[in-house]
Amino acid sequence: MADARWLGAAVLGAPVAWIGAAVGLDLAGAGAPDAPPYEVVVVAGAGVMPDGGPSQALWARTRLAVDLYEAGVAPSLAFTGGVGDWGAAEAEVAADLARGWGVPEDALVLERTSTSTEENAANLRAIVGDRRVLVVTDRYHVFRCRRVFGRHFTDADAVGAVTPWAVRARGALREVAAVGVYALRGRL
Repeated sequence: MADARWLGAAVLGAPVAWIGAAVGLDLAGAGAPDAPPYEVVVVAGAGVMPDGGPSQALWARTRLAVDLYEAGVAPSLAFTGGVGDWGAAEAEVAADLARGWGVPEDALVLERTSTSTEENAANLRAIVGDRRVLVVTDRYHVFRCRRVFGRHFTDADAVGAVTPWAVRARGALREVAAVGVYALRGRL
């Protein structure tokens, strides 16, 4: 009987711990970044929809980045992300949004080939050099972005955009696994 209770606790405890970690990542990403100015505000890549439009996450990240740019946080915006499952590169879709919101072409930097957070940071560093960067991502992704971009840039911080709860919940649950994989590979 004791073995059955232990097994039951383990079976129930694992999902509760996973959900708790996801909520913790989302809450940890709710804080404010270090004080500006930055040299570049970076939009971490996020999905493109089958119709070629931005996913809710990419739209929210881009909107926050443009708001930060317009507030004078940095003189340029960098968009990262290659081609995912559909359409154009994530960087192109986000840059098109920014252009539509009035950001001038000479303020835009595009990194069009990355397929992961690690590649976002490494590929962007190769394009812009070592700059003070503020990465805009989803709240649950801030923890990993700070660490990954911090390995490629001397001064990197991150801030989280707020997306609808269903998008955040799904992303945060996935992010728990991503943090684990990055930690095991020594990328945090």
